[in-house]
Amino acid sequence: MSTIAPRTLINWRRQFHAYPETGWTEFATTARVIQTLESMGHQVLTGTQVINPDFVRGYNQQAVKNSQAAAKAAGVDEGILLRIGDYTGCAAVFDTGRPGPVVALRFELDCVNVQESTCTSHTPQQENFASSQPGFMHACGHDGHMAIGLGVAQWLMDHRDQLHGCVKLLFQPAEEGVRGARPMAESGILDDVDFFACGHLGCDIPSNTIVAAPEKFLSTLKIDMSFQGKAAHAGMEPHLGKNALAAACHTTLQLLSLPTHGEGMTRVNVGVLHGGEGRNVIPSHAQMQVEVRGENEKINNFMYEEAMRRAQGAALSFDVQLETQIMGEAVNFVPDDEMTELIMSIARDIPSVEHVQRSMNFNGSDDATVLIKRVQSHGGKAAYFVIGSDLKAGHHQSEFDIDEDQLFTGYTLFTQLLERLLLAR
Repeated sequence: MSTIAPRTLINWRRQFHAYPETGWTEFATTARVIQTLESMGHQVLTGTQVINPDFVRGYNQQAVKNSQAAAKAAGVDEGILLRIGDYTGCAAVFDTGRPGPVVALRFELDCVNVQESTCTSHTPQQENFASSQPGFMHACGHDGHMAIGLGVAQWLMDHRDQLHGCVKLLFQPAEEGVRGARPMAESGILDDVDFFACGHLGCDIPSNTIVAAPEKFLSTLKIDMSFQGKAAHAGMEPHLGKNALAAACHTTLQLLSLPTHGEGMTRVNVGVLHGGEGRNVIPSHAQMQVEVRGENEKINNFMYEEAMRRAQGAALSFDVQLETQIMGEAVNFVPDDEMTELIMSIARDIPSVEHVQRSMNFNGSDDATVLIKRVQSHGGKAAYFVIGSDLKAGHHQSEFDIDEDQLFTGYTLFTQLLERLLLAR
């Protein structure tokens, strides 16, 4: 029942790849998705229709304004930008008007803060679709995910007379930093969903392989820490200063020595540390960007509480003020056996798929787990699968590139899933 040409998926992917935007700034990307969906005939919700602002984290107002202005300058339809408002993301709601289950599928919009390789052997450079935005790149596969999502949207319209129930295609902002899923979940758009599915390209799995239900998703919290002390002359009056940078450095060492947990995996990282005013000034301020992870919520909460205790202790020791803010979150994923078996059955019937694995250790985080938990909390079933893709370099690296043939594999897996769940028999 395929209705899309593989080249169409590749073209869509390349269009997104050439204009990457980071989380909460995906205005041109969201507008392109909306225009494409509406040209197919879909009803599209956007802005606060799919995002609850009360749960938005990691939102930089100036970056948002800059991206809105850039989208206008690039000729993006101003009417669509007005509909989007200040919160990116959208959802197509495909209702057949016939009784049946409600299915939701998730696809991500954002890129990562990576400068794309300029090497002449890098395919996006060879084929002239490399990032046009310095310092930003689709180095995780989200450009391919969006292309697959649009392909699924076209398939739905082409088969609308044969289906029953309702499908919601969620194009989620700000997956990087695990910021976008919670406000999308809290919009209520998932509260009537019976089946939820999403997938990821790559993940160190080779092409022509499907992993039906990865395990060991790590719960995580992303934390910004700000230390505020008092500046003073480093030579004449150092005793009058309160060294915020020293407190932050002490916290860094304390965090990197956090104990592991006997019941499962843990992770901690200090990704950013900066502060101070100058060489001869006692530093009055310092900022840190920190993350903790755990194999489940219990372990992750242990890591968070230990991290906070050490940061608070350092602030007390150096007599400075500490402010912290949660910037993102994800939880662990417990797959539903019913959906896992269905994904495996479908994957075995896809001609391009040579290997089907039941599971793998994911050992990372994805805030799709927040959406999954919302669906499972009211009795819905969920699946998260990996679509293998040979990679030139790992995720979030400058020479990252996907095997574009796997776009059609992903498209086929999603559409066959919808066929199994919604086809009138």
